[in-house]
Amino acid sequence: MTETTPARHDFRLSIVCPDQHGIVARVAEAIAGTDGWITEAAQHTDAEAGWFFMRWVFALDPAREGELRDRLLHLGEDMRMDWVLADSRSRQRVVLMVSREGHCLSDLLARWNAGELPMDIPAILSNHTDHEPLARCYGIPFEHIPVPRDDRASAFAQLQERLDDLQPDTVVLARYMQILPPWMCERYPQRIINIHHSFLPSFSGARPYHQAHTRGVKLIGATSHYVTEELDAGPIIEQDVTRVRHDDSVQDMIRKGRDVERWVLARGLRYHLEGRVLTHGNKTVVFD
Repeated sequence: MTETTPARHDFRLSIVCPDQHGIVARVAEAIAGTDGWITEAAQHTDAEAGWFFMRWVFALDPAREGELRDRLLHLGEDMRMDWVLADSRSRQRVVLMVSREGHCLSDLLARWNAGELPMDIPAILSNHTDHEPLARCYGIPFEHIPVPRDDRASAFAQLQERLDDLQPDTVVLARYMQILPPWMCERYPQRIINIHHSFLPSFSGARPYHQAHTRGVKLIGATSHYVTEELDAGPIIEQDVTRVRHDDSVQDMIRKGRDVERWVLARGLRYHLEGRVLTHGNKTVVFD
């Protein structure tokens, strides 16, 4: 009888733990013990903080996933290890939120449609109706949840009800120009991604291009980061910059900045979807 080769596909394993002797060897032993085949490995030690970060990709027979999880469970308890094991074929549910400026939304939808972003989009939520036709073009449900200045609490309660129904793995604020209440941020730790139109921590808050123009900077940038209850201060995922001239107006800077915002949000979201972003405190390690 001819022995058949078990069907394999890729799994991702991310680990964050105190730095200690033997981490790589013991994780490799756990994977090898279930006939896993390591195809990509990246690790980093933060010597100052004494923490270790790892992201490995390996081929594994899905029938042995449970066995590997048991091995990792015991290993995690022994080494005080936080770990995430993900099947690379699984796709996250990502809710996109937007206000009036649609350049980031348009870019994400085009990349998603081209297969560059491995995710499912159950809905686009907005406090304005401007981008309903765009959502319709892509066949994605669009929901208008206005946020009146005199009744923000009710609006965010309604928004949370919809998120509870949609059950997103990740929420992306693609230029959603509202400050989420702290209780909502706490419900989605490292699961809400924002694009801020400045190179944080410079020019946080409102009207950063106007702030940059007043300061006379020569570079402007954009930052994708996880949302926390502290405004524009969550762990940074990705950043980039572009040069501006002394004679650029605020509108020139906004135009140039939009391109950077697109790139930075798309890259940051892709890193997140592929499990390349590991956090510790308010810092990230990104295995790009």
